[in-house]
Amino acid sequence: MGKAIAKFHGTLQTEEVEVNLADNMILLNQKRVPAKTLYWEPPVSGTIYGTLLNFKGAIEKMGGALTEPPYKAAPKAPVLYIKPANTVSGHESPIPIPAGETFLEMGASLGVVIGRRATRVTESEALDYVMGYTVVNDVSIPHESVFRPAVKYKARDGFCPIGPWVILGDEVENPDALSIRVYINNELKQDNTTANLVRSVSKLIADVSEFMTLDEGDILLVGVPENAPLAKNGDRVRIEISNVGMLENVIVHEEELMSGGDGQ
Repeated sequence: MGKAIAKFHGTLQTEEVEVNLADNMILLNQKRVPAKTLYWEPPVSGTIYGTLLNFKGAIEKMGGALTEPPYKAAPKAPVLYIKPANTVSGHESPIPIPAGETFLEMGASLGVVIGRRATRVTESEALDYVMGYTVVNDVSIPHESVFRPAVKYKARDGFCPIGPWVILGDEVENPDALSIRVYINNELKQDNTTANLVRSVSKLIADVSEFMTLDEGDILLVGVPENAPLAKNGDRVRIEISNVGMLENVIVHEEELMSGGDGQ
């Protein structure tokens, strides 16, 4: 059993629980309970910062386009964007697909939860500032450009499921060696690893905190691997990150949710 922070429906605060990642069970009130039987809320409340082009494959996929206008060169610093509060949802919450869209990109990412204020921290000390790790689906409408802020495509309601929990940092021996897998309707669609990051977790924290402060509770997404799989209405999406957890959500038409459907 590993220690984690979770938030359940109807509670005001997060609480520490013990989780068994092997069978997706948690120890709650001295009883082993299947995670799928509980109602989860997002276990985080800070600002969520996404990172573009932080997987080697994503850089390679851009190819010569990075040396042409408007880029002209590969990025020399982290390329960040914000997933605002309206995007955040929890484990088993529906992901709304807007009218007129056929597919959404499932952006599997490791979320690094900051444990204390980090300003200009060194790479060697960066992990000391980590409270824990969580699974994030950085959902977006498929689009090409990474030059202009893609607010319309990445910041829609429900476009950032997080959870089910935050596994405490001490439970993860090496955040740069975690497998990331995406299943759609139980079929494996993506298999990658944080070993393929351009900037390691420590390097990313150090580079970001060099020009801006990360506060306690903030979440830094390490990036989305290349070739993010597509999902359509009715698809069940599961993202698994080794040693961290498993996040599941169903794609549901936005109109159905607005009319009172729950996507279950």
